[in-house]
Amino acid sequence: MGTVHSKDGTTIAFDVWGEGQPLILVDGATAHRAVNLVNAEVGQLLKDEFKVYSYDRRGRGESTDTAPYAVEREIDDLAALIADAGGPAIVFGWSSGAVLALRAAAAGLPISHLALFEPPFVVDDSRAPLPDDYVQRLDEAVAEGRRGDAAELFLTAAANLPAEFVPGMRQSPFWAPLESVAHTISYDGRIMATTMSGRPLGDIWANVTVPTLVMHGKGTEPWLATGARAAAESLPNATFLPVEGEQHSTTADVLAPALREFAKAH
Repeated sequence: MGTVHSKDGTTIAFDVWGEGQPLILVDGATAHRAVNLVNAEVGQLLKDEFKVYSYDRRGRGESTDTAPYAVEREIDDLAALIADAGGPAIVFGWSSGAVLALRAAAAGLPISHLALFEPPFVVDDSRAPLPDDYVQRLDEAVAEGRRGDAAELFLTAAANLPAEFVPGMRQSPFWAPLESVAHTISYDGRIMATTMSGRPLGDIWANVTVPTLVMHGKGTEPWLATGARAAAESLPNATFLPVEGEQHSTTADVLAPALREFAKAH
């Protein structure tokens, strides 16, 4: 394990494997190294050619946090990791982490390639849009000590799970780790901004011209596949690739070869 310090002094903890072209893996909402084990498996599979970083986003796992939050601070975190890696990097993002990666590229970070897995854009009426007061409700729940309510709001409003699933989930071993990072869920809400509104993306990523791979799992929810396709269509230099995967995820033995092939082809 290693650490870097972001521009505002926040400590960002990471694991790294191999030497070669830098590749940084960015988790989505609520995920970090202790719960997303696929990143470590990808690191092991690609360490022969790449210097692979998996890190805890601020406020999660072994990374610290600094108030007040701003999306720009998370872009600074990525900048610190790229500097540690020694140069322009491939940046891969899961879910809302893919949108953070897009925003970092749009901000001008030294990113040579982007790879995105199921950026959770809502671009039509195939599901309910994110409520306009979503971030406000998350912040209020956490401030009032209702972390479980914040987690429930994320699962139902953002992840689009049926409300009747939540009571059983609250009794599962999964719930305590989810509540422990509930204060960071609004971070991802801010990262998504208006891209889960049910409206087309338009040209918001027009200045992201680096080669970009956009993936979705073939067994995922239809709205996530639609969002991934919309992302690819909105980017000037994108390749669209459905891969094996379901439930908003895929496996390392699918992801690692896709990333390797993409990096070699571009």
